[in-house]
Amino acid sequence: MPSLKDLKNRIASVTSTRKITKAMQMVAAAKLRRAQDAAMAARPYAERFEAVMGGLAAGAAGSDSAPRLLRGTGSAQVHLLVVMTGERGLCGGFNSTIARLARHRAEDLLAQGRTVKILTVGKKGRDALRRDLGDHFVGHVDLAAVRRMGYATAQDIARDVLSRFDAGEFDVATIFYNRFQSVISQIPTERQIIPATFEEGAGESTLFDYEPSEEAILADLLPRGVATAIFTALLENSASFYGAQMTAMDNATRNAGDMINRLTIQYNRSRQAAITKELIEIISGAEAL
Repeated sequence: MPSLKDLKNRIASVTSTRKITKAMQMVAAAKLRRAQDAAMAARPYAERFEAVMGGLAAGAAGSDSAPRLLRGTGSAQVHLLVVMTGERGLCGGFNSTIARLARHRAEDLLAQGRTVKILTVGKKGRDALRRDLGDHFVGHVDLAAVRRMGYATAQDIARDVLSRFDAGEFDVATIFYNRFQSVISQIPTERQIIPATFEEGAGESTLFDYEPSEEAILADLLPRGVATAIFTALLENSASFYGAQMTAMDNATRNAGDMINRLTIQYNRSRQAAITKELIEIISGAEAL
C-alpha cells in the first residue's frame, strides 16, 4: 500500500499534468477556429474548380492530344503514395488512422505485384510507416517550421510530385489525409491526383465553348489542380489535427480530474487510518500504565 507521501506526490504530479493538458486544449481550440475557417473557405473554390476541370476533361476525354496528367502514362505499375500527417502527437488516433489507410493501400498494391513509392508529409507519418515500409520511402516534407498553412507550401509539394512524374518515376499518385467533419469526427481520405480523376457526372453536359481548345486549357490548369488538391488536403488535415488534439486533451483533462479525486479519497482514508492507529496506540499505552 502506498505511503501518504507517495500519494501526495502522485496527486501533485497528476495535478501538474492536468494543467498542461488543459492549456494544450485551450491552445488547440484557439487554433482550430482559424484552421476550420480556412478549410471551410477553401471548399467552395476547390469544388468549383473541380467542376470546371471535370467539364474540360469530359470534352478532352479519349483525345490523343490530351495532357499527360489527364490521360496518364498508359500504365499503373508504379504508385506514389503521398501520406499527409501531423508533425506532433497527443491528438488521439489522428495520425494512426491516416498511416493505417496508407499501409493497407500499399500492402494491397504490393500483393498485386505493383511498385510502391512513399512520400511522407509530416513527421508522424514517416515514423509510423518506417518500420514496415521504410524501404519504399523516396522523400519527406518537413512542416515543423510552417506556422500557418499557405498555398506556397502546397505549391512546393506539388512541384516535387510533378517533377517526379515528368521524370517518369511513377504512373499513379494518391494522397492520404483526414477530411474535417467535426471536432470529434475526421474522415480518413484517399484521393488520386495523377492521372486526374473527377466525380462521376462532373462536366457531363456543358454549355460552354472553350477557346483555345480544352486540351490547351487543361495543360495549364491540371498542374494547378494538383496543387489545389494538395492545398485542400493540407487545410483539411490542419483542421482535423487541432480538432483531434482538442478532443484528446479534453479527455485527458477529465481523466486527470477523476484520478485526482480517487487519489484524494485514498489519501484521506490512509491519513484517517494512520491517525486512528496512533490514537489506539496512545490509548493502549495509557491503559497499560
